[in-house]
Amino acid sequence: MISNTKFFNINGSVGILHCAINFPSSIKLLKLKGVVLIAHPHPLFGGTMDNKVVQTLVRVMLSLGYISIRMNFRGVGASSGTYDSGNGETDDMEILLRYIQKKYPYLPIILAGFSFGTFVQAKLQKRLDKEISIKILILISVAVKKWLIPEVPKNTIIIHGELDEIIPLKDVFLWANPLDIPVVVIPGGGHFFHKKLHHIKNIITQMLYSY
Repeated sequence: MISNTKFFNINGSVGILHCAINFPSSIKLLKLKGVVLIAHPHPLFGGTMDNKVVQTLVRVMLSLGYISIRMNFRGVGASSGTYDSGNGETDDMEILLRYIQKKYPYLPIILAGFSFGTFVQAKLQKRLDKEISIKILILISVAVKKWLIPEVPKNTIIIHGELDEIIPLKDVFLWANPLDIPVVVIPGGGHFFHKKLHHIKNIITQMLYSY
């Protein structure tokens, strides 16, 4: 568990959503880089906001000066409701985003997701494209062929494991090629990046320095 985590609830479209927020420990409000909303993997296969890839994302984004926020999707942990194939989950993530936007109206927003969470965040970015400016989209183990992932912006960061046993790398290449977006491959990485999480941290740190 990440230290100094604060928990809170918001009202989702079918009830309470249990959320967590972390603040960079040594950065004052005026020097914050922005806010990142992180979406966890599949709720029906053990995915929660405490997933190790999600927590890696929290830690690296805190180190870069971003307020890091995540929630349990409906039906997970203390969140109300039941799994809704990504549709209700996207609605709930939008509710969280708008809640956070009211609290921190001047901070840029990043959306990040892992596995099933990439589907939710890509859908949300597409839905809000004409209304809310998303600074960047971070997709780790993007769930192509599992769900219909919409077209994403050119500045999307895509990270995938070479040996992903759930979402084959070749399928990600086929999806990303017409979009002309690079895919950063972690050699030897499986879907859950066992013993490879440090590479995610290093890649995001290096790539976000250019934004």
